[in-house]
Amino acid sequence: MNFRGLIVAVVILAGLGGVLYWSQHRKPPADDAATSTSATPVILKVNTADVTQLTVKQKEADPVILQKADANKWQITEPKPYRADQETVAGMLSTLSGLSADRVVEDKVSNLKQYGLDPPAAELDITGKGQGTRQLLLGDDTPTGSDVYAALAGDPRVFTVSSFNKTSLAKSLNDLRDKSLLTIDPDKVSRVELIRKGQEIEFGRTKGGWQILKPPSLREDNTALSQLVSGLTSARIDLSAGTSGAATEFAKGTPIATAKVTADSGTQTIEVRKNNNDYYAKSSGIDGVVKVDASLGTALDKNLDDFRNKKLFDFGFDEPTKIELHSGSQSWVFTRSGQDWSSEGKKVDASSVGSLVSKLRDLTAVKFVTSGFTHPEIEATVTSNDGKRVEKVLISKSGQDAVAKRDGEATVYQLDSTSVDDLAKLAGDVKPVATSGK
Repeated sequence: MNFRGLIVAVVILAGLGGVLYWSQHRKPPADDAATSTSATPVILKVNTADVTQLTVKQKEADPVILQKADANKWQITEPKPYRADQETVAGMLSTLSGLSADRVVEDKVSNLKQYGLDPPAAELDITGKGQGTRQLLLGDDTPTGSDVYAALAGDPRVFTVSSFNKTSLAKSLNDLRDKSLLTIDPDKVSRVELIRKGQEIEFGRTKGGWQILKPPSLREDNTALSQLVSGLTSARIDLSAGTSGAATEFAKGTPIATAKVTADSGTQTIEVRKNNNDYYAKSSGIDGVVKVDASLGTALDKNLDDFRNKKLFDFGFDEPTKIELHSGSQSWVFTRSGQDWSSEGKKVDASSVGSLVSKLRDLTAVKFVTSGFTHPEIEATVTSNDGKRVEKVLISKSGQDAVAKRDGEATVYQLDSTSVDDLAKLAGDVKPVATSGK
């Protein structure tokens, strides 16, 4: 019998037994501890409607106190009064409405410091009607990094919760601030005034969209005006670099524009300046001067022509019912009934007329001019909207240039001459539909 081998085996078995005993009797690291009998014990359950105050405390930062004001709107009261981001606060309350643990680490903790809970990395104090104040403590990340340690003041247990809960609750002052420059509902905006380089432009909302009020009698580009209103009402404070120095940079900056936005709640003003490649704003909706995203500066850095309608025709994607075209001594008249087009009583190829319609629809000015229109060489009249809209455009050509006017309007549109060269050819290419004979 090999006694030496037997001795080696006994030693190995003894060692394994010692390891087993040690693993069963040692205090396990927090991340390997046994799970509570409850798979997901509830740490905190909050009736969000009853919460009246939230206090967020984090290391090396002033506490942020939020209080519920009138109409259930939240307001930051400390460290300074600010409007609160209502969606962010709502997200915090949603997390608190039923905060459950992934597991219980210790049923009766003796040392909170080992979990980063004394002092905590973040503390959230929740005050509610008839409930006093409850303190939720959030500590270090667990070794795996997917969870964080948590505890409730007065409760001897230590839990782990998913790290996204910490992200949802441990908000900084900048996270909690409402970053809107204006407090106006975009759907309620009725008037916008834009003052830029001595030029004053005024727009008013109509049932169909927007209208240029000042200067008067100008056709508007509703898309451009809607984008302006959207840019103003969605403008946000850029807090990435803090607020210190913004007033100095604003004072040194070049004025871009001042906008006055009026809604049923009143009128608010934004003044924007540019310094180097950064934009700064002063708004009646907030205190002080702040840095803003460059998109706001771009939205305001426009002149009157940027908001004018450069399309020669307004029928858009409406299907015309009649087209008249005169070019020199040539004339064409096309009328539509249902899906069919006809000319001089004869049915014509609808796709060919469609090409002419597309050409007329696309006529767009490259810029506005004050002169150059002489004798009209081309006249195009389009009837649409069941005969309620009749638009006549007169086009004059001078060398390589082409200018146009809408009948009855003073505005002169300069066109790319190539955009009108094919009008007569397209009209001439419309042929009668061949009929089959016996």
